Amino acid sequence: MNIRTAKRWFLWHKWTSLICTIFMLMLCITGLPLIFHEELDRLLEKQVVAEVPEGARKMSLDSLAILAGKQYPAEKIRYIFWDNDDKSKVIFDLAAKPDAPPEGSRYATLNAYTGAVLGKPTTDGIMDIILKIHMNMFLGIGGKLFLGLMGILFVIAIVSGVVLYGRIMKKYDFGMVRKYKSNRLKWLDTHNLIGIVTLTWASVVGLTGVINTLSDVIVALWQQGQLKEMVAPYANQQPLTGTLSSLDSAMATARKAAPHMEPGIVTYPGTMFSSKHHYAVFMRGNTALTSRLLMPALIDAKTGTLTDARTMPWYVNTLFLSEPLHFGDYGGMPLKIIWALFDLGTIIVLITGLYLWFARRRAASQQWSRLTEKAVYEDEE
Repeated sequence: MNIRTAKRWFLWHKWTSLICTIFMLMLCITGLPLIFHEELDRLLEKQVVAEVPEGARKMSLDSLAILAGKQYPAEKIRYIFWDNDDKSKVIFDLAAKPDAPPEGSRYATLNAYTGAVLGKPTTDGIMDIILKIHMNMFLGIGGKLFLGLMGILFVIAIVSGVVLYGRIMKKYDFGMVRKYKSNRLKWLDTHNLIGIVTLTWASVVGLTGVINTLSDVIVALWQQGQLKEMVAPYANQQPLTGTLSSLDSAMATARKAAPHMEPGIVTYPGTMFSSKHHYAVFMRGNTALTSRLLMPALIDAKTGTLTDARTMPWYVNTLFLSEPLHFGDYGGMPLKIIWALFDLGTIIVLITGLYLWFARRRAASQQWSRLTEKAVYEDEE
């Protein structure tokens, strides 16, 4: 690599790092507690256990929906989903309108066996606030896309840093830290070493983070693509009126369409994940990997018959798989600890990068001052 090429890589690394470092530092700091969000949620929030009487059977979903509706008489159910850690809990999302924004949601958690109300989850706890900062800095889709851009710059900074480190290692041993030189050189070597150690993790988390920031775009593509094709026969029909068909019947129909899967989410007609004529039952697999992938089964909400059921497009599945990988949710506590250690290492890389930039500027400023003083002195002579 010649001097000109090396300088070009250095400038790429310098400016992409400078632009994204503060935001990546914020993401790493807020991401650290989010790695352990399940454990912290249990610690910070009162957990209500769904007690199951001996010999009890699950209540029908239609009966549970009636009980949930009584909690908010002015609202309508639009989503139903199940607690990941306790299948005895059923959570209902209610809002004034099916297409109301997420901020308009109210929740009711019921015991699937007794119908007892277990609580009304809130969305303003400390972990929810941290998650919103991490996702979009409270700036909606604009904040999401901005952080996605910062993620792209972060990946470019990683690539350019690897290229520069490879050039340095041609002259020195791998992992070298010049402890007895200047502080700036010591921190430069430390920055480079930890950066290489965390390289793979930072790349994976950076790329999955960029994908996650595109979630709204990906959902919109799915709505205008596959979902639109699936509901095309109903495009010219009037919206449903009157009583909808049985939820339990819709669930049974969805199970027949995907016998080796289980329901994950049920969406009502008129929501953004369905049509004005269908229940959408999103089925998921039973393994750690396939449980992250969803298959929508559309059930005519008037007749209870299956309209269509398809696997999601690759770009939606990529989103589904990237989110848990981003937070280290695939391998239990051991993987979470590894994720946390790499997160701390990346925080050190980001902080030392800022220190090196300020130290370089200070050294350049001091050198300029010395040259200026020397020039003045020579003029006086």
